[in-house]
Amino acid sequence: MLGTLNRAQIDNLLVSQVHGRLGFTDNGKTYIIPLTYAYDGECIHVHTIEGLKINAMRRNPNVCFQVEQIDDMAHWQCALVWGTYEELKEDDAEDSLQLLINRVHPLMTSDTCRPKHGLDKQRHSRDSKSPVTFRIRVENVSGRFEKRVNY
Repeated sequence: MLGTLNRAQIDNLLVSQVHGRLGFTDNGKTYIIPLTYAYDGECIHVHTIEGLKINAMRRNPNVCFQVEQIDDMAHWQCALVWGTYEELKEDDAEDSLQLLINRVHPLMTSDTCRPKHGLDKQRHSRDSKSPVTFRIRVENVSGRFEKRVNY
């Protein structure tokens, strides 16, 4: 059975996951990249470093975000979020980063999962890329699911 997720189901899916895909455009090209995130019920929070995606979203803040949970080919959920990129500074950035750390830290299982940037200001040099904390303010959502029904 195919179906449409309601807003509560979409919010539950966004809260339950920590990996999603960010979609944005730059100079006529569309990009889709994986991200680790935390969802607070209104915004998707992300911590990263400056680069193509940040520069592109500064120029065009209209983005989309996709998250999914796939148990198997007959049992899955997928949500799309459309929203606006908002770069965070000072207290807002600290609060967002803390939300992300609290959500992701219990899931870390190895050193390769631990952030290498932005958390230890002593290690940040002038030559390295600057850390950026941002949120996507959710404006519109859509979701679908499939669930096999045994008759």
